[in-house]
Amino acid sequence: MTRNLAPDVLAALKAVDTPTICNAIELVEGKRRNTGFTRATVIAADPMLPPMVGFALTARIRSDRPASEDPAVVRARRLDYYRYLASDTRPRLVVIEDHGEEPGIGAFWGEVNVAIHKGLGLQGVLTNGSIRDLGAIDPGFHLLAGSIGPSHAFVHVTGFDTPVTVFGLDIGPGDLIHADRHGAVIIEPGIETELPRAIDLVTRKEAPILKAARSPDFDIDRLLTAWGEAEDVH
Repeated sequence: MTRNLAPDVLAALKAVDTPTICNAIELVEGKRRNTGFTRATVIAADPMLPPMVGFALTARIRSDRPASEDPAVVRARRLDYYRYLASDTRPRLVVIEDHGEEPGIGAFWGEVNVAIHKGLGLQGVLTNGSIRDLGAIDPGFHLLAGSIGPSHAFVHVTGFDTPVTVFGLDIGPGDLIHADRHGAVIIEPGIETELPRAIDLVTRKEAPILKAARSPDFDIDRLLTAWGEAEDVH
């Protein structure tokens, strides 16, 4: 069955950053964890963009060496990849793994591919590969990447609609992803409907501590009082 996302849940998820989603997931699960999120620093082309929330469409590329197949085969696969993107109309983003020996030596992402992907309705990309054309890309499209570089080198699509690994995170086609300049986290099936309540709880628990810490007369006594108030929030 195709997984969908209710509009009110989508709006609640998009209203907060990825660290808040990580905290909310821990509240729902009742424990801390060290899996399910990216484990390395990402580079955001535009750090001020709001989070992207969508179902993962996946692909693999290689940029460090020429394709070993006939150019017609490589071209056909690239066009099939674009057809794959267009076949899904849900909120979605693309996750691309550069699986070469030197990931990111060539950029798949620049002015042309951003325009194509944005035109097909994608919110953005999460990739361990590189990006370029930063002064020419269409605004509003997320580029969360491993590096920035000037050339496309030998970049070519080697597969799509397949499990990928980026920044230490294993992502499969159809996984629900929340991502911003901090990185990305997977929202497991069934948990998304519980997250709006958990987000509200996270926010309310932090509020008394933040208010106290930002007051001009903040001291350790006010901190202890605020900490107690936070623990009483349910």
